[in-house]
Amino acid sequence: MARSAVQKKIHLARAWLSRHPVWCAWQVNYRCNFRCSFCRYWVDPMGDRPELSVAQFQEGSDKLASLGALLVSLAGGEPLVRPDITDIVAAVARWHFPFITTNGWFSTPTLARELFEAGLWGVSISIDYPDAARHDRRRGMPGAFERALAAVEHFAAARRCKWQRVNWMAVLMEDNLDDVETMIRMAAERDAYFMIQPYGQRKTGATRFIHRGDGGVGARLLELRRRYPNFLSNPYFLARFDAALNGGVPGCRAGRGFFSIDSTGQIAVCVEERGRPIANLFRDSTRTIVRNLRRDTKPRTCTACWYNCRGEIESLYDPWGLALSLPTLLFDRGRPPRTAG
Repeated sequence: MARSAVQKKIHLARAWLSRHPVWCAWQVNYRCNFRCSFCRYWVDPMGDRPELSVAQFQEGSDKLASLGALLVSLAGGEPLVRPDITDIVAAVARWHFPFITTNGWFSTPTLARELFEAGLWGVSISIDYPDAARHDRRRGMPGAFERALAAVEHFAAARRCKWQRVNWMAVLMEDNLDDVETMIRMAAERDAYFMIQPYGQRKTGATRFIHRGDGGVGARLLELRRRYPNFLSNPYFLARFDAALNGGVPGCRAGRGFFSIDSTGQIAVCVEERGRPIANLFRDSTRTIVRNLRRDTKPRTCTACWYNCRGEIESLYDPWGLALSLPTLLFDRGRPPRTAG
């Protein structure tokens, strides 16, 4: 029997108070129909390996529940490639808060409704530009922009509960900082929140995405955050964008605040460390998993990323960041305010 939203929030608080991780990035696959210029998952050999079944997602979800409730990002690859994604969401939603990150290509009004009925807590649709030409070129797929916009609208219309959230998720590139305000407005027009994260060098080794180190990026984003009520990214997270893009943010809590599970059940401290697993979800006990996550010392010195899954979660361990996160975590803010700007 699925736990209520209130029960899950209590169990999430229990996980945080006991210093267990509160966020899990669970890759449902490594297959993708896009050919993004800044991501290599679509050629990852993991895409050819067998993926976890719905029964295994249920087993793993039940096992992780002994640590408390988790915010679980069901990602890929492209998770909507899987025809059983609704059943996967239902399996995870029994104990946890499932989110999906998608390129939007396979979205339909029916699928959006079924996912929310299965217990999906929120969805992030990846859109990095306010125009089709640039978005489609970056994503390597003609028509990607129009499909993504349609996906935002599908999910916004399909929400069944107040707590279900729809996000327009953008990656801050070297050429789209001036487009952020337009994207925030476009998200508001579609009854969606807007979130952003800086690109990490770790995926491709690219350095052309680094911005100037004068503090202008974070200040610009924080100013937009103050003006637009549907800009959801935590100010603690945004304030560190310049540091992240120019040398990195120290003190990573990978393995302590968050961790990763790949499409075969291997556990690592984060998605970028999946080549160095510390345990297996099905073969190892939860005690062993937690012990090995905490034992890994590498994250303490790693400054390679400031992804959303890191920065937003680390905000929960800072007094200012926690205070700013509580309204989102504790109250049903699924539908953004109607006014913006």
